[in-house]
Amino acid sequence: MNLRIRPRKRLKRDKPDELAVPDAPNQVWSMDFMADRLEDGRAFRLLNVLDDFNREGLGIEVDFSLPAERVVRTLNRIIEWRGPPKAIRVDNGPEYISGTLATWAGKRGIALQHIQPGKPQQNAYVERYNRTVRHEWLGQFLFETIQEVQDYATDWLWTYNNDRPNMAIGGITPAQKLKLAA
Repeated sequence: MNLRIRPRKRLKRDKPDELAVPDAPNQVWSMDFMADRLEDGRAFRLLNVLDDFNREGLGIEVDFSLPAERVVRTLNRIIEWRGPPKAIRVDNGPEYISGTLATWAGKRGIALQHIQPGKPQQNAYVERYNRTVRHEWLGQFLFETIQEVQDYATDWLWTYNNDRPNMAIGGITPAQKLKLAA
């Protein structure tokens, strides 16, 4: 008697389109939220904003709640020193599909590019950045206050942009790539 195990048929899946790299700063920014807890168990959120061109972290906003109005205020603050992007890539979270953000973007002429639900790879640059945030500092420490998290985030962001080589952009820092583009 000959028992033979047939190999399973594998599902063939289409590869997602490669995420295009903008050829200049401020063409496409990406935004995403992260969550963690303080030492006493209270949950907080981080809003990460990234320029897709040079993978520069433009801002990390930290608080217990980050509604659409706070997202808009954070973006306005970044735009004051950086200038506006042509588009911002976001997922389908409630803060991103709100009328507040859509109205703000429309008035400024900024396109909101929503990724497909359940497809975080369509926002891969900021997802990779989130992993770096989690691995390099957020998951390494216990924080007692929101201010402590914000202070650490601000210090780390400067180091990330100015001192830490990024292999995805040729082993240079985001600040160096920005200077090369000027």
